[in-house]
Amino acid sequence: MKGIGQKARAASRAMARASTASKNEALIQLAALVRKNAEALKVVNAKDVERAKANGQDAAFIDRLTLTDKTIATMAEGLEQIAKLSDPIGEMSNIRKMPSGIQVGQMRVPLGVIGIIYESRPNVTIDAAALCLKSGNATILRGGSEAIDSNTALAKLIQESLSLAGLPSDAVQVVETTDRAAVGAMITMNEYIDVIVPRGGKSLIERLMADARVPMIKHLDGICHTYIDVLADPAKAIKVCDNAKTQRYAPCNTMETLLVHEAAIKDSLLPLCKIYQDKGVELRVCKKTKQALEAAGVKNLIDATEEDWSTEYLAPILSIKTVSNMDEAMEHINQYGSHHTDCIITEDYSAGMRFLREVDSASVMINASSRFADGFEYGLGAEIGISNDKLHARGPVGLEGLTSMKYIVFGQGEIRT
Repeated sequence: MKGIGQKARAASRAMARASTASKNEALIQLAALVRKNAEALKVVNAKDVERAKANGQDAAFIDRLTLTDKTIATMAEGLEQIAKLSDPIGEMSNIRKMPSGIQVGQMRVPLGVIGIIYESRPNVTIDAAALCLKSGNATILRGGSEAIDSNTALAKLIQESLSLAGLPSDAVQVVETTDRAAVGAMITMNEYIDVIVPRGGKSLIERLMADARVPMIKHLDGICHTYIDVLADPAKAIKVCDNAKTQRYAPCNTMETLLVHEAAIKDSLLPLCKIYQDKGVELRVCKKTKQALEAAGVKNLIDATEEDWSTEYLAPILSIKTVSNMDEAMEHINQYGSHHTDCIITEDYSAGMRFLREVDSASVMINASSRFADGFEYGLGAEIGISNDKLHARGPVGLEGLTSMKYIVFGQGEIRT
């Protein structure tokens, strides 16, 4: 791990001075290699999937692990989208002349070496490498043992694309050991790694929070809410809330709790319940919701527990709570949510603006599915993760989130008196 760190630190200096053209060339070459090797990648990935199934991993885990034609195409598209984005490195801003005669401003620069620790998602290998590459950083990638074959195959393509573009292949290194001690080394190597980005389950994040000496941009749970307001358009509410829960169950931006104004039960919640139950979604409801739904003939409802409100299911399970007003909804979100993504369905402009201001989450939406909380959908090309933190980056972390600002000064021989 020390050797990997030394190579990454040396490569980071080369990446910091790399031209935009060479970085873009590496991304375009990688997109072509990913497409060209799609079938080979699926064959290698099938070994990881087979091993995960044999180890008893659940459906959500298998979904995250599997490379399909669609996920491979999305990876390639993301690479091309990142290549088209403006290069933030070297950007100067806020330049102003001071009374002393000097000009003071700021310049955007890479963070240096970024260590990324993640589980089960081989597409993260491509997304993370691409964003670090475009933002002028070197990166050390430590994927989960369950995706070791997929990640190793992708690493070879990444390093080939770097070489084709005249950039150091050590700018992206994948840790090839599955030994958990490698993680312990990474999170304490502050002489080689400038920031750690963990992408994984709660146990991984908790371990890193306890043991890390390297600063982190972290992502905890994705306990996402949608609130159907008293002035919601039922057609919008039904369409958005169906998508937010059932389009995919495994991602962190999937809705886990639905909050419904008591006046919206008949027109919005009842049709939604039929949709959810037809799709096999288990409904865990508060007492008030259960009384209203059972009176309308809805069956097979489960009583929600206190634990349900703070659970990220990543499965076809949904918690539902009836509220009397928006204040009650926002209080619930701020108490039980994970500050990831929360949405309101309303035609009331003032209510929507209040929701945007007062809900303390990384992404807050009006009349849109929480499934949009994603770097690709936000036009970032891809994301290194979705940060629940407030410092240094928040929400989907794209290029700018992997940079920092330093002060620059232009003078003409001025001295301080």
